[in-house]
Amino acid sequence: MNASLLLVVGGLTTIGLYLITARSLSRIVLGFSLLGHAAVVALLAAGSSGEAPIANRADISEVANPVPQALALTAIVISFGLTLFLLALARRQATLTGDDEVQDDIEDRRVADDVEEATVAEEPAHETDKTDETDETDEASDASSSEESAS
Repeated sequence: MNASLLLVVGGLTTIGLYLITARSLSRIVLGFSLLGHAAVVALLAAGSSGEAPIANRADISEVANPVPQALALTAIVISFGLTLFLLALARRQATLTGDDEVQDDIEDRRVADDVEEATVAEEPAHETDKTDETDETDEASDASSSEESAS
């Protein structure tokens, strides 16, 4: 792979991931679009150049590998479908709320708070159990050592 194409793929991927983490649906759509383009450029750069793979036209050693081209076309179709789906979601969000900002899910936030409260409530109990266990083992070792000294 050419170094310049490697930089292009890295740049598209980096910018795409940055845009996906935004709260605006329009930025998320652009981010997925850039990731799709990065995949296509990477697949096309991975393929070798050569003659068209048409029967009886060129020697087999001079023929280009058609698999990266087929995968690139598949990536284009998947990227297009995902972009249309995300645009439909953005349109519905804009129709319902008037903006394209993704809001926090109230139920998801409630479940996360419940889990956090449960883990906080369990932490002191584990520390108390550990100290009780060490006290019991200390008492048992003291009792066994006193029995040995008595004998």
